[in-house]
Parts: sequence; C-alpha cells; structure tokens
Amino acid sequence: MNKVLILVLGDLHMPHRAHDIPPQFKKLLVPNKIQHIFCTGNLCTKEAYDYFRSLASDVHVVRGDFDENTSYPEDKVVTIGQFKFGLCHGHQIVPWGDYEALAMLQRKLDADILITGHTHEFKAWDYDDKFFINPGSITGAYSGLSSNVVPSFALMDIQDSRVITYHYQLIDGEVKVAKIDFSIPKKGDK
Repeated sequence: MNKVLILVLGDLHMPHRAHDIPPQFKKLLVPNKIQHIFCTGNLCTKEAYDYFRSLASDVHVVRGDFDENTSYPEDKVVTIGQFKFGLCHGHQIVPWGDYEALAMLQRKLDADILITGHTHEFKAWDYDDKFFINPGSITGAYSGLSSNVVPSFALMDIQDSRVITYHYQLIDGEVKVAKIDFSIPKKGDK
C-alpha cells in the first residue's frame, strides 16, 4: 500500500465561535498531499467544506449539532486499507466523551478506529485492540465545556496494519506535534 494520509479534524464553528483556521495550521495544509479528510462535524458553512475539498478530493463529514447542512449523516464507516474508520460527531454520546459509551458506538459501527468530536479537546487512546481519537477543535472554538480550547487536529499516516497519528496543537502561537503509534494485532496474538 502506498503512503496514505488522512487529515482528522472537527468543531470549526466558523464564523459563529471562531473566525478562521489559525494561519500556522493553514500553511501546513497543502493541496494534493493528503488523500482523505475526516471531519467530525460543526463545519457550519459550505465555504469550510469547499476549503477542505481544495485540499483533498475525498472528504467525509458527519453532522455536528451546529451544521447548516442537514444532509451529512449522523455517523459513517469508511474503509481504508486494513482499517475500518467509524466517524460520529459525539454530541449523541451520553455522557459526552465517555469511554464506555464510545466503546459501545465503536462496536455498533464495527470500527477498528473510532473518530469523534464535540468536546473540542484532543484525546487518543486504545481500548480492547481498538483506537479512539477526538481531534479537538482545529480553530480552538470555545465549547459548552470550556472557553480555553487549544486548537488541534490530527494527521494519520496509514502503513499496512499500523496507523501513525501526529497530533498538532497550537500553543502560545507555536505548532507542537506529538506522535502516537497504533497497530492492529495479528490474528492469534491476544
């Protein structure tokens, strides 16, 4: 399999809670370098969607609780390589961000990797040989939980049975990057 990059983001809330994606992030997002974009919702406008389509032709969006476009699905499953990705905004999960409730959704969608948003806070963890990620808010838009949101997104590099996730945060005007490695266990390795 060739190198496959997936931009994972969400909770833009433009123009209602944030004016734009920070310029430090925009200069990293170059057209034709990313193959897929997964958005956890709350794009809010067609202009935001069109911007992401200018970066990659394969854009998957699920409906957030503030999206104007009501045709986005509540959840979605996308298969890339050996991985099944489940996407959901996350406002449907009660309590919000709860690990057990998210694990139930992961099982319902039969996903190897579950991507959700809504809390505007980056989190990533593995549980029961599955990977869970919340990319946070790429604009740093405030949420019902916090007004002090760190802008963040993730870039996933798919390499056969491995996913290397790069977590980007904007802290004090500087982009900070952390790396997380996840692999699907081989059959019989449990």
